[in-house]
Amino acid sequence: MALNDILSSATSGLAAAQAGLRAVSNNIANVGVTGYARQRVNLSTGVVAGQVSGVVVGEPTRVADKFLEATVYRRAGDYGRAEASSTYLDRLQALLGQPGASTGLPARLDAISASAVAMTGSQASEQTTAVFNANVQDAISSMQQIQGDVAGLRGDVEAEVGYTVDKINSLLSRIHDLNGSVASATGLGKDAGGAADQRMNAIQELSGLMAVTVREQPDGRVAIETNTGQALLDRKLRQLSYPTGGDGTSQPTYPSIEIRFAATDGGAGTATGEKIDGATIGGRLGGLIDLRDRALPEFTDQLGVMFGGLAQTLNSVSNAGSTVPPPASLDGRQTGLAGSDRLGFTGAATFAVTKADGTLVAKTKVDFDALGPTATIYQMVSAINIGFGGNAAGVGGAATASFVDGKLKITANGTGNGVAIGQDAAKPSDRGGSGVSQFFGLNDMVRSDSSSLVPSGFKATDPHGFAAGETTQMVLRDATGRVLASHTLEPAAGGTFDDLVSDLNASPLGDFGDFALDDKGRLQFEPSSGSAGSSLSVPSDSTNRLGTGRNFSTLLSVTGASTGLAQGQVRSDILASPAKMPLAQLQSDVAIGGKALGAGDLRNATAFVNQLDKAVDFGRNGTATLERFSSQFLGRVGLQANQAEGRMTDTAARMDDAVSRRDSFAGVNIDEELAQMVVLQNSYSAAARVISTASEMYDTLLGMMR
Repeated sequence: MALNDILSSATSGLAAAQAGLRAVSNNIANVGVTGYARQRVNLSTGVVAGQVSGVVVGEPTRVADKFLEATVYRRAGDYGRAEASSTYLDRLQALLGQPGASTGLPARLDAISASAVAMTGSQASEQTTAVFNANVQDAISSMQQIQGDVAGLRGDVEAEVGYTVDKINSLLSRIHDLNGSVASATGLGKDAGGAADQRMNAIQELSGLMAVTVREQPDGRVAIETNTGQALLDRKLRQLSYPTGGDGTSQPTYPSIEIRFAATDGGAGTATGEKIDGATIGGRLGGLIDLRDRALPEFTDQLGVMFGGLAQTLNSVSNAGSTVPPPASLDGRQTGLAGSDRLGFTGAATFAVTKADGTLVAKTKVDFDALGPTATIYQMVSAINIGFGGNAAGVGGAATASFVDGKLKITANGTGNGVAIGQDAAKPSDRGGSGVSQFFGLNDMVRSDSSSLVPSGFKATDPHGFAAGETTQMVLRDATGRVLASHTLEPAAGGTFDDLVSDLNASPLGDFGDFALDDKGRLQFEPSSGSAGSSLSVPSDSTNRLGTGRNFSTLLSVTGASTGLAQGQVRSDILASPAKMPLAQLQSDVAIGGKALGAGDLRNATAFVNQLDKAVDFGRNGTATLERFSSQFLGRVGLQANQAEGRMTDTAARMDDAVSRRDSFAGVNIDEELAQMVVLQNSYSAAARVISTASEMYDTLLGMMR
């Protein structure tokens, strides 16, 4: 080998050692830096004219495993979703109060039963009645407060959805820019390690916000897709477009997040036609959407169902009783019915007028079975008036019944007289599970301006009473909150409820289950096996039955939100005066002139205790006592919060493990780097020794020539 070849080989060895030392120096300088992948110099054998000629030094490359990095991205998405769910479910649980706390909703519900028992004891008084009334109002107020707090919590989630979308767009833009830097350096054969490290950190942050699939391209770029295959980044950048921008308000429904090509200014441009409309997007964004569209609305719905069950339970008792003296007038609430509507009652009830001391003045027993299945509400009113008056005309009787604008009213005519109603012991009146007094709300304890608080009792053949142009928007979501289908119900004038049910079954909603009216006149949706766990919501409802103000979703109890919790309250006169609480019961079998009501009668107080222990028909939510339903409902919230916390802990541990595995492979080990430095120093010394020896040989040869 010629001396020039020896010098060339030794010089390349020096260059290789120097390049290696620079890489080691960079590695040591970045030890402990998150996301830094150590560098390694690429060396190859130099060949000239078929002969080995030193070493060729290439650009440093990152020591990284794409499979370990992909695992980190997946685990980051799982953790992001779990962390969002845990944070907000923990806040939701806090709204209910600590277990055993006297201010929590469970304690307020327990207080109702305890104070009902106190009303029946020997120490019963207006004070114990006032405590019972106050406890009921406190429980309702607590539910309303929680309902408002959950709406605020949902608004917070919505605001974070907007922030998260903005952050995702920022990260996609950054990754797109870094893609260009990596591709340019790779094409020029230069070191792209710094840009690649920054890009990896950005992708990891992005994957925590939404689940993504990352694919490496031959030119060094990465392509990013959602976990459902929607492209976010390839040669072209996409941006997410959210119309509301996360304005932080709770709404019945929210628009989808669109995927658009990035405009020249970096903002959202032309639409790609793809959307993100469910929690399947994964990551923190998926967790937020699931909370906003499923978990929190589901809680609000169940809260409304619980209020509806409480109101029905208390009103069934209060309508079976009377005060002593009885009220001069019983004013019913809005029913959504017209006087010409089918009466629909079976059984019988007694309508009575008594003096202030309970002496019976007049009474009539209305046998609804005798009136027949085609009887109308007006016919019932006529029957009441004729019975009270004792004459065919029904004018000038002891009391007058009227039905105007959907409300039944019965007024005693004599000075100091009052009205009372009693159920028949053998065959109590019934429509949709409610007695006649409860159905019309004549003596309700709990009322709501937006709900009748009883099942409608409609049958499929009844006219729906909605006008043309009125609409009800209905949305069906699966168990993850993703929209399966939506439909706008547009009742045709003059149709029946069966027509509306048929319309729903023929709509896109009907592809996922069956609609039907149950025996109490409530709309039921039975999901098919493939859509189990799906739920209905009603974002908007402009229907108005016969101008009464009652709409389709309220009358047919479509959702828990239609139970009227927001306007629910104990009747104001009962709260103001405990004496207005109906604790006595009408003695229907007493003859005229006898005592039909007694001042010391507390049988209805006992009825409150007994009724609170009985099972309530919650429709699609099954049958259970109020205590059991509330325990299961509130316990479910605690369980979900606990499970979410457990998932967050588990996913955090798995993500930490994935990061540790990635970093143990790609990260800097100071001992290894120091050992490598020694090797490189020795290599440098060996190459220098060769150059020194070759130099001496040159000097010797030159000396021989002199």
